[in-house]
Amino acid sequence: MKSQVLKEMNFFHIPSGLPELLKNFTLTVLREQPADLYQFAFEYFSKERESRNNKKCPMYVIVDDDEAGEPEGEEIRKSSTRDRYTRRRSVAAESFNPEDSDSGDEPVIFPKTDSQRKRLMQAVKEIILFKSLEHDQILEVIDAMFERKVKAGDEVITHGDDGDNFYVIDHGTYDVLVGCDNALKQVYRFEDQGSFGELALMYNQPRSASVLAVTDGQLWAMDRNSFRRIVLKSTFKKRKMYENLLAVVPILKCLDEYERMNVADALLQKKYSDGDCVIKEGDGGDGMYFIEQGQAKVTVRKNGVETEVSYLSAGQYFGELALIEDKPRSANVYADGDVKLAFLERESFERLLGPCVTIMLRSSENYTRTE
Repeated sequence: MKSQVLKEMNFFHIPSGLPELLKNFTLTVLREQPADLYQFAFEYFSKERESRNNKKCPMYVIVDDDEAGEPEGEEIRKSSTRDRYTRRRSVAAESFNPEDSDSGDEPVIFPKTDSQRKRLMQAVKEIILFKSLEHDQILEVIDAMFERKVKAGDEVITHGDDGDNFYVIDHGTYDVLVGCDNALKQVYRFEDQGSFGELALMYNQPRSASVLAVTDGQLWAMDRNSFRRIVLKSTFKKRKMYENLLAVVPILKCLDEYERMNVADALLQKKYSDGDCVIKEGDGGDGMYFIEQGQAKVTVRKNGVETEVSYLSAGQYFGELALIEDKPRSANVYADGDVKLAFLERESFERLLGPCVTIMLRSSENYTRTE
């Protein structure tokens, strides 16, 4: 029966992008915990369609000051010791353009003990948002965070408010609350770990939920300017760098600009030192590689002797055939000197490079290619 079901499934074509679309929607639902799933799904996919129609699909929103509305009510916030309270500007009024290399915002540094920095480093490493940052940028994130102590009952963020800070939990228990039938409903609880508050900063949207401290605790906060300068700007730079790299790869000529941009966003940087083995003959294929900087040598083992058969440099790629043919690696690849690689994992390869697979197969038939 199972084999018959699988056989029937082979007749159905899974549209390109469907697995990732459903995965992203599911993760968003788990994060947001909407009270009305159907309404949330309608709004989510409506925004996705608008974003897809805009081929540039920007990671930021630029709004001129004279176009932005004023915040509702007389929201106030601490500003400085000289002028302790000032009227808070609308989030949308705080325009940000990651293409502007000179943003005018100086990095901020809040002193911390070695113990605090160590705890923060561990917490930050587990946050998906920061996984693509370089080590120096992670240190910037840690420098920019300031301590906020809370008491049980304190409302850390309020639904509908403009986003001002991103928070990482040091310790304490915090409930995430959303409005449901004119009442607040708990949809999630953080206990001594986690982070929240990034969505409002990334997308210039009001807070989608409230977060209430259940116990006394401590948070680390990063203001929106630092968040955008470090996180959004680094994401934009990474995208532009990889778009330029992918633009010269022949097999990707079949992709349009939007599709190449999606590939660029999915790439992960990996660094290797001289002599490091990048892929090993006989291993399973977990992804393919594009060479950013440096060189790599390709070897194969024949009759017990390992022989160099090819040499790769910046702009070239390897590792794709094991994914296309679903076979073990057919060669070894070693770093020749320090090498920077852009890695595209198998799932992203299958989702994003579907249009290029035929070309890759044709290329492999036209010439003998080793991985």
